[in-house]
Amino acid sequence: MSKVSLVAIHTQAQQGQRWLQQFQGKKPLFACILGFTETGLLPGISAAGATPRDRQYTAIADAEFLVNGPRPHPQYPLPPLQVGASPALISRAVIAAFDLPVRIFNSGLPSPPAVANIDLGGSPARCLSRGQALAIATVQHLFQQGLHWGQQLAAQHPDSYLILAECVVGGTTTALAILTGLGIEAHGKVNSSHAICNHDQKWALVQSGLRQAGLLHATEHRHTKDFPFRLVAAVGDPMQIVVAGMAIAASRSSGVLLAGGTQMLAVYALAQAIAQANNLDWQPQQIVVGTTRWVAQDPTGDTIALAHQIGEVPLLASQLSFATARHEPLRAYERGFVKEGVGAGGCAIAAHLYGKWNQIELLSAIETLTDQYQSVSASPTVPDKPPLPNRFS
Repeated sequence: MSKVSLVAIHTQAQQGQRWLQQFQGKKPLFACILGFTETGLLPGISAAGATPRDRQYTAIADAEFLVNGPRPHPQYPLPPLQVGASPALISRAVIAAFDLPVRIFNSGLPSPPAVANIDLGGSPARCLSRGQALAIATVQHLFQQGLHWGQQLAAQHPDSYLILAECVVGGTTTALAILTGLGIEAHGKVNSSHAICNHDQKWALVQSGLRQAGLLHATEHRHTKDFPFRLVAAVGDPMQIVVAGMAIAASRSSGVLLAGGTQMLAVYALAQAIAQANNLDWQPQQIVVGTTRWVAQDPTGDTIALAHQIGEVPLLASQLSFATARHEPLRAYERGFVKEGVGAGGCAIAAHLYGKWNQIELLSAIETLTDQYQSVSASPTVPDKPPLPNRFS
């Protein structure tokens, strides 16, 4: 592992170092791709919301906070967590401090976001255990949307880079499914928002989904043109295919920081598989995966080993620490809770790269925002949420 400022490079050190040097001092664009999988409603599957009902609204609440910051009576308050604080606090602190341009994309949600967004015409995914998560036509459409918007956003920032973030509750489980389907030994290596990863629960769902789809032993089909799309349709979520398309297209003319841990490693592996199988032009040396040290050093997963298996992608991690944070929910990160989400690690890396912030400056900005959030949300107005769609009940 080598370090540039407060960014650790865990894999592909030379390539990662070149990427950091290339984009030092560059102002990125932040794009958050929201998605939903019914997998996220299963009891115990995720800590990104205290109850399944809360988790239905996590993505749209995070998007509202990313764009608006702390305001009295938001339409969708950040969901209560059993332990910890939303990673949106980290991302928003950086976005606000450096006035980063933000784009919100809806790849497939049960309810639309309350802030300006680009609707990609997708749909929520069914539980991956069924082996029929998405219609293949939806997957193909979302991939084309990803290619289009990746090209569009990169054209607006040709000398800089895109931070491609995600918010999909249950997304580390769909990530495990995609990685496994691509032939990567990911069992026991993915992360979660729990302090101790629920590997057995995730693995049982993945095995069921791949078996139902007839993809449990699909070695001979993995290099066909349509296999990556069939895999997403079987056991994926709508965010994955969109960001894979965005990364492929954007890499041709700008840098790409895939902001996340396990989920973005799965997206990179998916993009790699699609580009190779379909002979698509892309520039993988322009892409890195950026996360937090809580993910990279997670003792209940092995993100670094996953990155090594996938191949040529640099895995970067912000060295942000909450050990001395004034707020107990932030200190919970040091005990393994939450860890990452909505581009938190990527934004922390951007704070070091663009703002030359150190640990003290970044922590101070996050704590100040947390003070503001706690002040305005002392008695939040909970929105009159619509009932769950029938197929999620």
